[in-house]
Amino acid sequence: MLDIKLLRQDIDAVAASLQKKHFSLDIALFKQLEADRKDSDIQTQSLQSERKKASKKIGQLVQSGKSVDEAKAEVAEILKTIDADLQSYVEKNRAANEALNDFMMAVPNMPDASVPEGKTEEDNKLINTWGEPKNFAFAVKDHVDLGNDVGGLDFDLAAKLTGSRFAVMRGGIARMHRALIQFMLDKHTEEHGYEEVHVPFIVNAESLRGTGQLPKFEEDLFKIRHDGADFYLIPTAEVPVTNLVRDKIVESTNQDGFTALPLRFACHSPCFRSEAGSSGRDVRGMIRQHQFEKVELVQMVLPEESDATLAALTGHAESILQALELPYRKVQLCGGDLGFSALKTFDLEVWLPSQDTYREISSCSNFGDYQARRMMARYRNAQGKAELLHTVNGSGLAIGRTLLAVMENYQQEDGSIVIPEALKAYMGGMTVIKA
Repeated sequence: MLDIKLLRQDIDAVAASLQKKHFSLDIALFKQLEADRKDSDIQTQSLQSERKKASKKIGQLVQSGKSVDEAKAEVAEILKTIDADLQSYVEKNRAANEALNDFMMAVPNMPDASVPEGKTEEDNKLINTWGEPKNFAFAVKDHVDLGNDVGGLDFDLAAKLTGSRFAVMRGGIARMHRALIQFMLDKHTEEHGYEEVHVPFIVNAESLRGTGQLPKFEEDLFKIRHDGADFYLIPTAEVPVTNLVRDKIVESTNQDGFTALPLRFACHSPCFRSEAGSSGRDVRGMIRQHQFEKVELVQMVLPEESDATLAALTGHAESILQALELPYRKVQLCGGDLGFSALKTFDLEVWLPSQDTYREISSCSNFGDYQARRMMARYRNAQGKAELLHTVNGSGLAIGRTLLAVMENYQQEDGSIVIPEALKAYMGGMTVIKA
């Protein structure tokens, strides 16, 4: 959530910044909500002051000659009228602040000054490419046909079990899916210094509000009703992992005087998305499914370190693609393609031979203090003051898309799939997946 002080001080500047995201800030509505809040504040404070003065009148009335009972009765009538008005304005104040909070929860994060202008992914800025796409001497197959050839992917059976946009994996394909998870976790924990965490796959609404999925993206979520409350299947491990610091103050140094920040977490989890609004897109295979898995990287850092952290975290995700020798490119998202909560994002796009193009496999973002303000996630600075943390996260990587990228880039003419060198130690001696 944005700092409301920014809107109160210079709402036109905030509106101009959000135009880069193609978001129109309703200035008139904000000003009306602010006016309602101020009016109810003033009236509430005025009535509270009147009440204090009225309470002191008992002594004055007794001194003027009235009995204590008469004085109390007279003051009680005055207080009754004041209390009725006060209760009315207290309720108006509560409603005004609630409406203002709802307004702020629907306003996206402002983009960083470095974010390029643009409306769609076509306007994203190419940063660099890595690796050369392989020239195959035969007609390449996509991962669906390759999975069918080796008997490792079955979408029809999954549809029978559940519905569309699910997959059943078997044999070598299932083994390689598991190997990718372990390979990524090992690399991020052993080489990049992340702490592995395992979190619930079901969260409450407050967790989703904290990271920005609610209220705006509720239709993208799978909801569960249990014991009279709403819970949700996680759309990404970003939600529970980032919320580990919700309503907390992280000490910037520990008891031994060493820095306790940044906090670095790596988490493998399933992800569940309804894919609302994506009807007809990527219906074939594993590109866009209702259930998939990721290894998510999350860092909580000092404000002055978040931009450098984004660069480093993106590099950690890139290292997986490089180790697997998968060609990819890095792009910076333009304003129109930038996520709701992000102020800056780099996407990594892996080469898919069957589509003759690059497709997103990781999105790495700096959220600044936007998520931290929603969660009240803070750290204590050197002066002992609590300040908001900055949050940074990204996929390191999406498992399903990495799997299909390996299948397509390592395919052989006979339909078999060679195991990348980096995965062989995780494959129990298997070097190739055959029918």
